[in-house]
Amino acid sequence: MVLTQELTDIHQCLKQYFGFDSFRGKQEEIVKTVMNGQDAFVIMPTGAGKSLCYQLPAIMMDGTALVISPLIALMKNQVDQMHSLGIEAGYLNSSMTKGDYEAVKMKAIDRILKMLYVAPETLVRDEFMDFIRSIQLTFVAVDEAHCISEWGHDFRPEYRRIRPILSQLNRDVPIIALTATATPKVQLDIQKNLQIEQSPIFKTSFNRHNLYYEIRPKVNPIPEIVKYIKQNDKKSGIVYCLSRRKVEEIAEILNMNGIKAVPYHAGLDSETRSNHQDMFLHEDVQVVVATIAFGMGIDKPDVRFVIHYDVPKSIESYYQETGRAGRDGLEGNCILFYQFNDIVKLEKFMKDKPLSEREASKHLLYEMAAFCESGVCRRKQLLHYFGESYDERQCNKMCDNCRYPKELFDATEETHAALKCVHELEGKFGFNYVIGVLRGSNNQQIKEMGHTDLSTFGIGKDIEERHWKSILIQLVVNDYLIKDINDYGFLHLSPKAEAFLQNPYKVNLVTFQDFSQLEKEHAIPVEEVKVYDPVLYERLIVLRKEIAKQHSLPPYVIFQETSLEEIATKYPLSIQEFENITGVGAGKAKKFAKPFIELIKKYVDEFEIERPEQYVVKTQGKNSADKLYIIQQIDRKVPLDEIAKYKEMTFQEVIEKVEQIIFSGMKLNLEYYIRQVVDEDKLEDIYDYFMSAKSDCLADASKELGSGYSPEEIQLVRAMFYSEKAL
Repeated sequence: MVLTQELTDIHQCLKQYFGFDSFRGKQEEIVKTVMNGQDAFVIMPTGAGKSLCYQLPAIMMDGTALVISPLIALMKNQVDQMHSLGIEAGYLNSSMTKGDYEAVKMKAIDRILKMLYVAPETLVRDEFMDFIRSIQLTFVAVDEAHCISEWGHDFRPEYRRIRPILSQLNRDVPIIALTATATPKVQLDIQKNLQIEQSPIFKTSFNRHNLYYEIRPKVNPIPEIVKYIKQNDKKSGIVYCLSRRKVEEIAEILNMNGIKAVPYHAGLDSETRSNHQDMFLHEDVQVVVATIAFGMGIDKPDVRFVIHYDVPKSIESYYQETGRAGRDGLEGNCILFYQFNDIVKLEKFMKDKPLSEREASKHLLYEMAAFCESGVCRRKQLLHYFGESYDERQCNKMCDNCRYPKELFDATEETHAALKCVHELEGKFGFNYVIGVLRGSNNQQIKEMGHTDLSTFGIGKDIEERHWKSILIQLVVNDYLIKDINDYGFLHLSPKAEAFLQNPYKVNLVTFQDFSQLEKEHAIPVEEVKVYDPVLYERLIVLRKEIAKQHSLPPYVIFQETSLEEIATKYPLSIQEFENITGVGAGKAKKFAKPFIELIKKYVDEFEIERPEQYVVKTQGKNSADKLYIIQQIDRKVPLDEIAKYKEMTFQEVIEKVEQIIFSGMKLNLEYYIRQVVDEDKLEDIYDYFMSAKSDCLADASKELGSGYSPEEIQLVRAMFYSEKAL
């Protein structure tokens, strides 16, 4: 290979362009391998410096390195970074004008360009291959190489065509394949497909010691997310969702709550995605809410948190997405909200896929579920998944299971039964089959195989299937069982297991965590937790009565008791905080809140009260599009029954949405419709009732008014009453 500088100058180049005094880990060895014209396979976690392994050789060698990358956003980010370092780099993709496209090609032909980024789809074009033959190609870097493997989480069929296409060049071009996430099976697939089986493998530990991993039950997660981000003000973070709709929804909710956030997903045009990415990189926004399309290779070292609103589709996806936190080696918190129903939903989405792909995806999904529900050290599980041993004592409480240890139980008998069962099955079956035998299942296959005669058949029938699954997973993680990645996930005994069967000893395992039960425990009804300040509450009652008298209104129209209880809990001191109180809304807050704020301020100062940190989350109204339509039609004086018919709603649903709109603080003129459908005398009777009543309860109103007044009439007039009197 022709070099623009001597090989001995790699340290000078490192310092000059990247500002580092020394290489990290195996970087130097990899750089020398590439510059010597050899193939290389690099497996490093996110943040370990993979990109430098091909960028530095490209700078020093005479010609252009071809970098194959899966995403336009990733190409742009890498090229921008190179330009900031004073290095000529470019990309070719569909987002470019013809003039820009040709200009980049000419730089490569003139040997000015050091790196050229392309998507694998670009390689298949005949004109592109003619162009590649015309340039001095130094080597090919296949970034995000796990996209090659059908067993990987980001499989891209085009990646499997890279090797055949490069073979058409009729010259020996070195290949460096790089990935941050690859199980042993995926690693073998990459090597075989790229025909680099004999090349050196440079593999560093997958352990990201600075990342904290936590799984939380998915119970009302949006307030938790808002609270967490507000507690981490000015720290950059990513929130991942699986659907574009949820991305847009959460981004809007964050902005409504004073958090600068932008959405990022494939449904946005390329210019918007690029702008949102730049806003995040330049810290014009704090948070990006994204689908998995965002973040692959994004060079932002100071992402301080990664939150998963939805469970990822595989452990590889989870590892790669959480890997975007703390790339500078400093703080990085990874929080995932989990419920098993999300796994079920994802499985349903696969129903139209080919059977083999469906089974492979299901396998990855259930491994993710097992990871979430396990009480074992998260780091130990992750590293084991990627074929790496780890002593959980080194975790230093950097995962929820180590920071808050789960209960252990004596699992000696269960361990013996499970290992003996695997032994009797001769290592020819996987998790579900082994559990079926242990529980004495009536499965037809077990009968046909004659396994009902095994000594372990039914030995664990009193233990639930989920508990057995937890036990088997822990036996794999703790090296008693070996899961064969190349043979349908069959379970085999390890030497450690064989020694145990010959001479059993006490084994402690983590008690199974029932996440569905945890969800119930987290979902505490509000009425069970009344912790309002009784002294303040009484003062609020007195003030409400005074204000009601001034406005000639019943006290409940000002603020209801439930609202006062919440006020006496949260001590709101601004109009905005009042708007977030249940049952208040913008209209009531603007009209009535000022004297209450003055009272609360005096009370807080008088008793030196420290207000609790409250994060009352503003959310989008459900079916906000329906509500907007209803508002527009009422402005046009369209009858409510016609609105219901057009929107395919019941009349009751329309009335409820009208009330929700009014209670949120928007005044609606309903008189045009109500005077058509409610008799004048009835309207006055109902109106007078609510003016003198102690509450707005519909049941009480119906009982007092009698059978001659329909529930719909009462509810309609109540809505008009609130719109006219409370707003």
